[in-house]
Amino acid sequence: MVATATGGPEVLEVQSLPVPEIGPDQLLVEVAASGVNFKDSYRREGVYPTPTPFVVGEECAGRVIAVGADVTEFAVGDVVATASAPAGTHATAAVLDAATTVPVPASVSPEVAAAAMLQGMAAHYLVNSTYQVHAGEEILVHAAAGGVGQLLVQMAKAKGARVVGTVGSAAKEQVARAAGADVVLRYDEIEDLAAAVRDVTDGGVAVAYDGVGKATFEASLGSLRRRGLLALFGAASGQVPPFDPQRLNAAGSLFLTRPTLMHYVATRDELLWRAGELLGAIAAGSLHVMIGGRYPLERAADAYRDLEGRRTTGKLIIVP
Repeated sequence: MVATATGGPEVLEVQSLPVPEIGPDQLLVEVAASGVNFKDSYRREGVYPTPTPFVVGEECAGRVIAVGADVTEFAVGDVVATASAPAGTHATAAVLDAATTVPVPASVSPEVAAAAMLQGMAAHYLVNSTYQVHAGEEILVHAAAGGVGQLLVQMAKAKGARVVGTVGSAAKEQVARAAGADVVLRYDEIEDLAAAVRDVTDGGVAVAYDGVGKATFEASLGSLRRRGLLALFGAASGQVPPFDPQRLNAAGSLFLTRPTLMHYVATRDELLWRAGELLGAIAAGSLHVMIGGRYPLERAADAYRDLEGRRTTGKLIIVP
C-alpha cells in the first residue's frame, strides 16, 4: 500500500513492487499483520514530512524469511514484531532492522502482537516513565475505548489507580467500563468536561493522558490538580494551537509534555524491557488487546477513514 502523494486516504494505492533487499543488520519478514496508526496518517498528510511515494506502515508482526549476514539474534522461521520498521509494513513482505525487532512468545498470535506493539509500548511508557502511576492516584484517560486508551486503563488499574475515562458514545462507554475504568464520562453529552472530571475526583487528577489533542487539550489542563501533568501523546482531533507556557504557572505549576515512543525505546535494553513486559502480560492473560477491525491490503484506505473518523474501538490491523 503506497502513499502516492501527500493528502488524505484517497492518495493510497496498492502497487506491485519488487521484494526489497535487506542489509547486513536487517531481516525480511513475511507480514502476518500490520498495525494502523495515526502516525501513518501524520506522515501521509505531511504533518511528519515524508518524501512520496512511500510504502505505508511501521508496525507489524510476521515470520522471518531471510536474515542479514550480521544478524545473530534471529533466525529464519522466528516470529517477530516491531513498531518501527524502516521501509513500510502494509505489504506482503517488509524489511525490519534487527535492532528494533523483538521476539514474539509462542502463545501470542502474530495478529495480536502486531496490534499491541506501538500502542502497548506507548501505554507502558506513559504509566511507567512519562508519569509513574501509583496506587490510589486518580488519573484521566481520554478516548478510553480506543487502542491506547484501553491499554492505559488496564495498566493503570493493575497499578491500583482510580481511572476516569472519556468516550464519545454509549457503545464506547461499555468498552471503557469493560477495560476497567472506574468512571466514564461522555464528552458528547457534557458541556464542561474539566468541571465534570473535578466533580468525580478529589479536585482533579494527577495526570491526564491525552491522545486526542485539539478537541480535549483545554479540558485536560482544566482537569489537573496542583502540579499535575498533562501527557499529550497524540492529536487524533487535530494539532493543538500555539500555547503560552505562562498558563501552566497560573493553573497550579502544571507540567506539560509531548512524548513519543522512539525516545522511550532509544536503547535495545529499554525496548526489550517494554516489549517483554507487554507481550508477557498478554501471554499471561493479564492484559487484553482488542482488535477492532481487520482489513485486507486493498481496503487499507478504508481503515484510515475509519480511524481518522473516530468510528472505531480497539486496534485496527491490515492483514495482507
